[in-house]
Amino acid sequence: MSIDEYILGHIDPEPEHLYRLWRACNIELLHGRMASGHLQGRLLKMLVQMVHPRRIVEVGTFSGYSALCMAEGLADDDCRVYTFEINDELEDFTRQWLSRSPVGHRVELIIGDAIALAPRMGLTFDMAFIDGDKRTYVEAYEALLPLLSEGAFLLADNTLWDGHVVDPAYDHDQQTLGVRRFNDLVAGDPRVEKVILPLRDGLTLMRKK
Repeated sequence: MSIDEYILGHIDPEPEHLYRLWRACNIELLHGRMASGHLQGRLLKMLVQMVHPRRIVEVGTFSGYSALCMAEGLADDDCRVYTFEINDELEDFTRQWLSRSPVGHRVELIIGDAIALAPRMGLTFDMAFIDGDKRTYVEAYEALLPLLSEGAFLLADNTLWDGHVVDPAYDHDQQTLGVRRFNDLVAGDPRVEKVILPLRDGLTLMRKK
């Protein structure tokens, strides 16, 4: 038994609809491993339950797996996850799975660029999750931070980028460079408290001061 298998055997089980979504991601979509998955999904739900947000904004919906996990943790049906996906080719797949979920009605899928569109919504958010194009993490961060309430939490996924952030072989890879720029910015940013969790591909947890 691997340590990953051991962990999954000792945490809350993955809900059936999310297990089926995970399988569909890996069968029907390119890069299916981009979906958050069992461990990170249960963590996202629990973080939402700890923070008690009314509104969450997500950059990078992909299949909707992470949005549904966060929606599970919301206090009631008046709370919302506003999730942005720039790739319109994913819309049919994602809307289908959102509609099948018992908490899918708590998720509003918006096709378009969150960096441009989120500031136009006129909303304040209590939590944010950045998991889109790594090359624009800095831009997404700067766009969302002013929209967050004081004391709000901001999560960023893939911030260790499979170890590439410390590998000189990736010094010319634009996605790696985007993650490095983001990590360097956050490390020196007095506007937030921050910690990097070495979970999966790295998850940075920030709190707006």
